[in-house]
Amino acid sequence: MSASSSENPELGRCIEVDGLRTNYHDHGQGDPVLLIHGSGPGVSAWANWRLVMPALAGNARVVAPDMAGFGYSARPAGGAFGMQAWVDQAVGLLDALQIERADLVGNSFGGALALALAIRHPARVRRLVLMGSAGLPFALTPGLDAVWGYQPSLEAMRGLLDIFAFDRGLVNDELARLRHAASIRPGVQESYAAMFPAPRQRWVDALASREDDIRRLPHETLVIHGREDRVIPLANAYTLADWIPRAQLHVYGRCGHWTQIEHAARFARLVGDFLAEARPDEPLALAR
Repeated sequence: MSASSSENPELGRCIEVDGLRTNYHDHGQGDPVLLIHGSGPGVSAWANWRLVMPALAGNARVVAPDMAGFGYSARPAGGAFGMQAWVDQAVGLLDALQIERADLVGNSFGGALALALAIRHPARVRRLVLMGSAGLPFALTPGLDAVWGYQPSLEAMRGLLDIFAFDRGLVNDELARLRHAASIRPGVQESYAAMFPAPRQRWVDALASREDDIRRLPHETLVIHGREDRVIPLANAYTLADWIPRAQLHVYGRCGHWTQIEHAARFARLVGDFLAEARPDEPLALAR
């Protein structure tokens, strides 16, 4: 670990993926698991997954990148964001790390990306975990509109944290200060504002995969959602569980959009057990 990464835990390792500098964390040994973060302001892989990475890395190789435009990864030239570019970055990272197949765990925006990757590159994916997932058509919620429309201020960040978490005990001034500071690093807000400008319903639609493609997914899938989620509607979880043939669903009560933070230990056990059940030849045998 470099001195900078020891001073700033959000900094992991750095690798070039198709010319794009990508910051990522790589812990543990075993079957690879790719953790894909959400799209909140100031987000990074570490901020999203810090509480569950150590537990999951006890039995697997956990890789958690900052996607292009987020965290400490580079921003594409000209701000060319889009699902295909993010899928290409994720697959390129797997290639660079010589990972043939991985389990995917996607949070919110990351769930939409995990779905798109599994649809476009099914042989690169073993099992799917979709947590508070986008990736379906739905009416833009006030919560998601506030998240994507964030304008930097400490008060605005406090308001967003209230939206994210059911347990207000998790929303303290220190967390708000840390996330606000992350959101105002040079170039971060400019990049963030370029990703999801108003009107924002179009970006919900742009992240959505086709129903027919989702219904054809061969992968064993775990769908997780917080019952009190104010960002992504709970109905998404029921729809995904209905459309994906080999899906199972777990809903956490008294939980908002931050399942992996509000129920960190339970989340890590649930996901760890689900991934540990996989057969070595999944999902190739299922796809025949």
